Amino acid sequence: MPRAVTLIRSAALSDVAEYAYAATAPAESRLIFLAGACPLNDDGSTAAFGDYAGQARKAVENMETALRAAGASIQDVISTRVLVASSRQEDLVKAWEVVRDAFGEHDVPSTLMGVTVLGYADQLVEIEAVAAVLDS
Repeated sequence: MPRAVTLIRSAALSDVAEYAYAATAPAESRLIFLAGACPLNDDGSTAAFGDYAGQARKAVENMETALRAAGASIQDVISTRVLVASSRQEDLVKAWEVVRDAFGEHDVPSTLMGVTVLGYADQLVEIEAVAAVLDS
């Protein structure tokens, strides 16, 4: 099935970033705006207490569930924002590596941010995403 998302890279920008610098979707695509994917278990408790990578894995899993409910997959994501409750760069990197690996070759434009606090008790990671699909 053809995908709506086209990733854009620029030789004029550093290749150090582990993501495309921009992405587009055609006018006829349907955009899907996801709420921040949180590392919550089915019972509402926060998964992976104190574990940035573990919480990132659970947030990715929950994001993929929300995408499926909207008729999309991780390959349809056009951009992400990864929020990490920490001022330590190494904590941000732990979460980022999980998210980056989940996306694989589909390295969408992303922003990684350290924040002071997130909405749920013991929450360390949240992933915001936008996806685009071509409806047939």
